[in-house]
Amino acid sequence: MAYPMMSCAGRQLTSRRFRLHLLAVGLVPVLLLGSPSAMALGSGQSDFGGVGLMQTPTARMAPLGHFSASFSRTAPYRRYGVFIQPTQWLETGFRYVEIEDRLFGERIAGERNYLDKGLDAKFRLMQEGPYLPELALGLRDAGGTTLFGAEYLVASKRFGDVDLSLGLGWGYLGASGDAGSPLGWLDSRFDERPDDFGEGGGQFEISQLFRGPAALFGGLEYQTPWQPLVLQLEYEGNDYSDEPAGAPIRQESRINLGSRLQLGENLSLHAGWQRGDAFMAGVSVSTNLAGLSQVKQDPRPMPLDAPAQGDWHAVANTMEANAGIRVADIERRGDTIRVTAEPLRYRNLATSEGRAGRILHAELPPEVSQFRYRWQSQGLELRESVHPRDTFVAGVASTDATSEHLQGVYVHAQLDTAAGETLYRGAPRRFDYHLGPALEQNFGGPDGYLFRLSAFADMDWHTDANGWLSLRGDATLADNLDKYEYIAGSELPRVRTYIGDYLSSTDVGITQLQYSRTAQLAPDWFLLGYGGLLEMMYAGVGGEVLYHPFNSRWALGLDVNRVRQREFDQRFELRDYQAWTGHLTAYVDTGFEDLLAKVSVGRYLAGDHGVTFDVSREFDNGVRMGGWATFTDAGNDFGEGSFDKALYLSIPLDAFFVRSSRERTDIAWQPLTRDGGARLNRRYSLFDLTKERNLGNYWQQFDGVWE
Repeated sequence: MAYPMMSCAGRQLTSRRFRLHLLAVGLVPVLLLGSPSAMALGSGQSDFGGVGLMQTPTARMAPLGHFSASFSRTAPYRRYGVFIQPTQWLETGFRYVEIEDRLFGERIAGERNYLDKGLDAKFRLMQEGPYLPELALGLRDAGGTTLFGAEYLVASKRFGDVDLSLGLGWGYLGASGDAGSPLGWLDSRFDERPDDFGEGGGQFEISQLFRGPAALFGGLEYQTPWQPLVLQLEYEGNDYSDEPAGAPIRQESRINLGSRLQLGENLSLHAGWQRGDAFMAGVSVSTNLAGLSQVKQDPRPMPLDAPAQGDWHAVANTMEANAGIRVADIERRGDTIRVTAEPLRYRNLATSEGRAGRILHAELPPEVSQFRYRWQSQGLELRESVHPRDTFVAGVASTDATSEHLQGVYVHAQLDTAAGETLYRGAPRRFDYHLGPALEQNFGGPDGYLFRLSAFADMDWHTDANGWLSLRGDATLADNLDKYEYIAGSELPRVRTYIGDYLSSTDVGITQLQYSRTAQLAPDWFLLGYGGLLEMMYAGVGGEVLYHPFNSRWALGLDVNRVRQREFDQRFELRDYQAWTGHLTAYVDTGFEDLLAKVSVGRYLAGDHGVTFDVSREFDNGVRMGGWATFTDAGNDFGEGSFDKALYLSIPLDAFFVRSSRERTDIAWQPLTRDGGARLNRRYSLFDLTKERNLGNYWQQFDGVWE
């Protein structure tokens, strides 16, 4: 089970929960030792984060699946960025800018530096060709306070060891106004750029885009004969006449000089001389998450000629140990053997079926000609795979015969209930548990860096195949929450901005105590009910119904919940605030670059109504990159941020370790979370529980099964 990362601001604490083995690896070592992503000429991180020169972007994109975390300082600014490349044509990320000579203010945070938060996106419009340049359109600080808000159109062209870029920028990138208003001929409103935006913070101001005077910017990178070193020359469009710093910034020159030194595959150092009188230094750490993997040391598949065990209980145990499945029952009907099971270890069902087929072949008499695998999840019937035995054995014996076997395999969801001779029936699983550390931390709020290091115990007690009791407890090991003071104003009910009180009020708390139960209403209809202490802040009851047709590109779900706010000590007492919350959610596999879109419409915890858009992409290795944004009718009551947004990664744990695993860890970057648009953190989702209803790349997963 993966644990969500919840970032909450106002009293802006971010809860980041990692499993024991992921925390042991650590984020930085993962980036340094993960899949190589050496930065080629023209693809380094800029001062602001994202591919660029120093202060200006280029049209270049990072490799597909790229992840980068960067830091740079050019007084009086310190910039921290996290950027991802979910598609070949889109780069997006979050950035914090700490302003060293500007404070949050005595009323908010005393003598602490101001910290601005922003969202960037860059879209590739055209790829580079023999004669034409690469072309990109971008938005900088589009979802933040827009203190550094800018739009741009930029082109890049490679000539041997030199990569040239030339762009046109508006807003922060075009403050010098050298190019006038390029779009003024379309409408006179493009001549002026509104200066009253961003007062509420975080609004996506469409009205300001590409308005006002613009300026040219550009530069080049030169690959030196010493491969790790790249030199940079840049011409800025910003004249620093309207900066958000505490004191005016002087610009002696619009030409910047810089360098980038690559240390190994994933670490890069940056240095430069900017504005004619300012030194810049920075560092970026990166990896390609789409290529993240480890050579596995799983048990070898059983040989076809392994001796028969003669005991179906032993066969079931072997299937769990070698094929990674928990067997519910094994039945024989004539020449067919059917195994009903739940996958435990391998992410690909094809792997489990290939391993289980070897075990069955060694055990069964020649007259059995067909292997069937009926897959379940928490008691829900998902699908069945059918393998002809003869072509399966031939495919294992010779790779030349694998295609013939695959032509005979079929998968369906017409799951009949006719029973045959029961060879084995497993006892219901009872008890599962996990232990490990968790880290809750905040960076981005006026309180500065806050953290809590704790230990957790997570246990599941299964009453039967369809019901289970979940318990999670956390105990604080170390924290600095005594520094927590800031309380943000909120015109909405305080449904999330009490997060600091929950983390600081107790050293030992019950994070969750919930009973869940599933049911299958019809072949394509699934039901989930739950009740108890649902998360750190809320108790209550709820249910979800999901229509998920077999191997369909879409599904539709509805969840309804009645919840009540818990006391800060995370025991059993409850506060007065109660709410109905729930959403109608459509899940759509777009069929375009493996993008999954989710649209949820409904009522949020604070009583506001709205919609959440979530778009993500899963790569072949199981890593998922995505982002979401929530817009509600809270209006000005929402406060700073104006709408909720986040980027996230969902990473399979077997990408880090030598043993296969179906478990995942989730990491999110949420620059500012308010009470508006707040959702209940439901632990289980029917769409996730029934994900094997979709075949996905099932047929490609057979590659490598036959060794």
